[in-house]
Order: sequence, then structure tokens, then C-alpha cells
Amino acid sequence: MTLVSNADRAAYERDGVVILRGVLSPSTLTTIERGVEKNLSHPSEWSNDYTPAESGGRFFDDYVNWKTIGEFSASALTGELPRIAGHLMGTQSPRFFHEHVLVKEPGTATPTPWHHDDPYYGVEGMNNVSLWVPLDSIPTSIALRCIRGSHVVQRRFIPNRFVDDSPYVAAAAGFELFPSEEELESLGDTVVCDAQPGDVVAFHFRTLHSAPGTGSHPERRRIVSYRYVGDDVRWITRPWKTSPPFEPNGLVDGDILDDDRFPRIQLEV
Repeated sequence: MTLVSNADRAAYERDGVVILRGVLSPSTLTTIERGVEKNLSHPSEWSNDYTPAESGGRFFDDYVNWKTIGEFSASALTGELPRIAGHLMGTQSPRFFHEHVLVKEPGTATPTPWHHDDPYYGVEGMNNVSLWVPLDSIPTSIALRCIRGSHVVQRRFIPNRFVDDSPYVAAAAGFELFPSEEELESLGDTVVCDAQPGDVVAFHFRTLHSAPGTGSHPERRRIVSYRYVGDDVRWITRPWKTSPPFEPNGLVDGDILDDDRFPRIQLEV
């Protein structure tokens, strides 16, 4: 089975987002589902609940649990996902960055605000991909939204806190405060990524994206994003606390991520 066609890779490079239909096996999905249930039962110290007290539902997230939840390490380091990442990035040795669990229970009004992931991370480079893996049916009404081509727009934005949408800092060299939603959406066409279990939405760390709440949706929305980096990505210090809040552990700005927290995967030719 061809996981990534030449047309898929071209679309990813051009648009910063591509939807791969039916590329994950039932066994891979079952493995990931088991990992999510373990994560929900035993959240890490880095977990968050973004749902306001007066609001219904629940918006849970957690990340970097692959060393303690075997289902996440198995799906991240073997099988379809690293192969997809390698094909999209054009490398035979993708490096796993981290996994990120995002669960919105039915009736969760809290949206995922517009943002791009790149400034949240303590890494710099254009050879990267997030593989957004839905475990439930994602209709248009609650689907991920991505702004086509925004990964190559020469503007970078100070990250906002998800809990209240406030900026991490007031100003930073090379970054600007987030503009209005209307201005963001004028940067390119919005791709609405409706998806089914087995599909993968691949998008670049700099692709602007958002997602609605699930206030009128009767089912859970369980997602795991698997993030990978390629050959040009280096460690960088940001003027704010990164997310995930990785410590340098001896890495300095400009270093390759040669660290067992970020394992390199050698794909079969």
C-alpha cells in the first residue's frame, strides 16, 4: 500500500497541509486508542484541562508520555506513522519529537484558537511534520482548520496561552502579536480537514490552524498528534517557556537533537 504519493508530498510542500485517507491499519488505531485510555487514567504532570469552570464538557491535553505508555512508543517509532513522516519530509531517518493527546468530550464549547505550533517549540527548522490522527469520526462542524500556504508566510507570531488566549510576552524580536482572526484567514484559503479513523492530517509546524469546540457534537473527539523533525531542525532557546517544556540537558542553540528524548528512526529503503 502506498502511504504517501508524489502528489501528496507535493501538496504538503506547497500547502503545508495534506489529508491522507485510510492510511492507518485497524491494529494501529487500536494500539493508539489503548494509549489514550491509559493517558486519560494516568495523566502526567504536564497535562492540562482547558475547560472553564462554568463551561460544559472537557478539553484535555497531555504530551510526551511515549516512554511510559508503550502504545505511544510502538505507534510513534514503528509502523505507518514514521514512514509517512519520512516520506513527507524526504528523509530515511526521521526523528520523533513528541506525541500530543487532545480529547474534547461531548458538549465542549472551548475551541482550539488559531495558532501555529512552531513558536511554542524549542526547535528551529523547516523540515518537520505533525501527523494529526483522529480516533473518532470528525465531521466538518468540528474539524481541524488549516490556512493553506501559511507555513511559508514570512510572519511569525508570539504564542498565546490556550487557557485565556493571552500572549506569552508583549514583544519579541522576529515575532509579532497575533492579529485578528479576519486578518489571519486572509493569509490563505482555509482547508477544513474532516476525517475518519484511519485518516491522517499532516501539517507543518508553521501552518496556522484551529478547531471549533464540540458544543453541538454528541460524540468524543479524540486526537493524537505525532510530531517528527528532519535533517535541518536544531535546538533553539525561545524568549518564553516552551511547550513541551523540555530542559536543554546540555543542548545549546544550533545543536542537532542528538538526545534519547528525540529518537532517530531508520526507515527501510
